[in-house]
Amino acid sequence: MNRSEIINQIKSKKSFLSVGLDTDINKIPKHLFKYENPVLEFNKQIIDATQDLCISYKINTAFYECNGITGWKSLIDTYNYLPKDTFSIADAKRGDIGNTSAMYAKAFFDPKSSDMDFDSVTVAPYMGKDSVTPFLGFDNKWVILLALTSNEGSYDFQQLRDGEYKFFEHVIRKSSEWADASRMMYVVGATRGEGFLEIRKHAPDNFLLVPGVGAQGGSLKEVCKYGMNKDCGLIVNSSRAIIYASPGEDFAERAREEAKKVQEEMSQELSRIGF
Repeated sequence: MNRSEIINQIKSKKSFLSVGLDTDINKIPKHLFKYENPVLEFNKQIIDATQDLCISYKINTAFYECNGITGWKSLIDTYNYLPKDTFSIADAKRGDIGNTSAMYAKAFFDPKSSDMDFDSVTVAPYMGKDSVTPFLGFDNKWVILLALTSNEGSYDFQQLRDGEYKFFEHVIRKSSEWADASRMMYVVGATRGEGFLEIRKHAPDNFLLVPGVGAQGGSLKEVCKYGMNKDCGLIVNSSRAIIYASPGEDFAERAREEAKKVQEEMSQELSRIGF
């Protein structure tokens, strides 16, 4: 999915919501265990209930990889169930030397190899250019680079200052040489608030993937105030607050209600900027 298609999805759905499918088998409703694959059934019902309200689905691959062959099958089957008009994110946070990164890219971008053809993958930038550019070797695919996260450990490295800039600013400035805003996005935690102003100094046109709205306490209004650009420029993810809205048989309906609340707030924010 290219940049124009993402923007058109935002306009048509009046939403920039990504639903995170961080599906933990220990948290899904118990009645789903009558199905052969409870995780897949949970995901399918969440997708059916929310696809008209979101522009993206983000699959955190760790929740699937930990279950071995069964988990990988659930990952592949979930990917293949995603609506083709939504932006698909493999939240895998990969990053290694070039030949290894090329294999990671193939895992998520080459359907002949893996049965998966995601639009994007999250990548850790610590090892530099040769760990990132293999993902850009696939046509029409996006790298979503970790930039400024909201976890406590982000202060260990990301906020360190080297001369004029902090480490996360160096990451953005350098990576902008590898791909422009049509191929590169950045992960910025929703709890960063005014930190979005620092991001936008260096990445005025890029889309930002923003986790942390909902269960992690991030404010959508703050994110929009400091992070929006003329094309919206945001894909805001919510996982637990939506998919675990109810532990009962009404989980899909309740997930839709929570997604609808976020979509309506997003619609207001888009109207505010005349988008």
